[in-house]
Amino acid sequence: MKLTTITNVSVDGVMQGLGLTDEDRRGGFERGGWALPLVDEETMTRLGEVYGRADAFLFGRRTYEIFAASWGAMADPQDDPVAAPLHVRPKYVVSKTLTDPGWAHTTVLAGDPAAVRELKERMPGELQVHGSGQLVRRLAAEGLIDEMLLLTGELDGQVGMAR
Repeated sequence: MKLTTITNVSVDGVMQGLGLTDEDRRGGFERGGWALPLVDEETMTRLGEVYGRADAFLFGRRTYEIFAASWGAMADPQDDPVAAPLHVRPKYVVSKTLTDPGWAHTTVLAGDPAAVRELKERMPGELQVHGSGQLVRRLAAEGLIDEMLLLTGELDGQVGMAR
């Protein structure tokens, strides 16, 4: 299984709280929702394509909980190109503390990169990691990432995507 990470990061290196103003307030972070004003129709189309090609998703616990509370709570996910794949495809969470995931099709993996390595070896297709900065760093250190996509907020107020 190919492991692809998709990371939204500002030019000055911020990954935190990109979607909603109160999404992730750790450490007194007050710039929540910084990415949404930069996302245009073209970016959403591209993101829909990226999510659509995933065969499964892998998250760290914190990102999983954020996604489950937003994308997982959508009333009609089948009508959204991002939410639809998230609802119907397998989701894996690397966590030592999560015991009862509430989102359908979710499996908790031990908080160990070996579990991810095993998953990659036994399944075909593409496994995507969205956000999950701490997990991405661990996966990179273990040499488990095959492709990295970066969505960056550029100085002209646009979002760019790079491999």
